[in-house]
Amino acid sequence: MNINLTTTTFELIDESATVNMGTTIANIIKNDIKKGLVVYLNGDLGAGKTTLTRGFVQAMGHKGNVKSPTYTLVEPYELDGWNVYHFDLYRLGDPEELEFMGIRDYFNETSCCFVEWPEKGEGVLAKPDLIVNMEYVGTQRKITFDAKTTVAEQLIAKIK
Repeated sequence: MNINLTTTTFELIDESATVNMGTTIANIIKNDIKKGLVVYLNGDLGAGKTTLTRGFVQAMGHKGNVKSPTYTLVEPYELDGWNVYHFDLYRLGDPEELEFMGIRDYFNETSCCFVEWPEKGEGVLAKPDLIVNMEYVGTQRKITFDAKTTVAEQLIAKIK
């Protein structure tokens, strides 16, 4: 673990550790920060972006499966006072398509938005609070959090 005010890196030994990291983030958002969050998720296919999001969504109160929205672009979850939106922009042809689906309406104080492949929505997406980079390290994963706002800095400070 490497921690400073804006960047934190963790090793995730398996899928369970990745889900647990998502759970930790959700618990901090729900119980301490109490404010929405925009997270950009970067990493190769299979690096754990959806797995991290699954841990978050389930900890926010969703019962059931959490799947990657590869073909739908967004999976919405309306949960006890929160809206969680999981975007996968891998198949997005043009960022303007996001305007047609009303993308700006998804980003507000009680929304937590996790965006896979954010570079495909450049110029249209809300600015991130947190950039998450996930990469393979042998059979494990390395996750790096890069805070872009004070909300994300508070989040990083609370992750142990």
